[in-house]
Amino acid sequence: MDEQIKKLLTDILKSINNIELFCSSRPKDFRAFCEDLCFRSAVQWEIAIIGEAMNRILKIYPDIQITDARRIVNTRNYLIHGYDSLREDLIWAIVINHLPLLQTEVQQLIDSSQK
Repeated sequence: MDEQIKKLLTDILKSINNIELFCSSRPKDFRAFCEDLCFRSAVQWEIAIIGEAMNRILKIYPDIQITDARRIVNTRNYLIHGYDSLREDLIWAIVINHLPLLQTEVQQLIDSSQK
């Protein structure tokens, strides 16, 4: 695997781990997410980083085996360009429903590149 791809995958994994860290220091529920501006902003920033890293990966390796890779980039664009219409429920759903799969897939790609 290309070293640049490995670096970008590592960036994604780091952002997911940061989100997990943010969630571990407070109640992991939607209400806490909505009521805490710092928590919400930190999570959104890390999701934007994930999307940007995925965008760069897709430019190098468009067939990477990551579920919904293009939608991850679209989410980054939504965060950056649609900042005035963000829906907290959609962002929270990403944290709860989609990041665990992404974390698994990215870790598997990193692990397989080290063999």
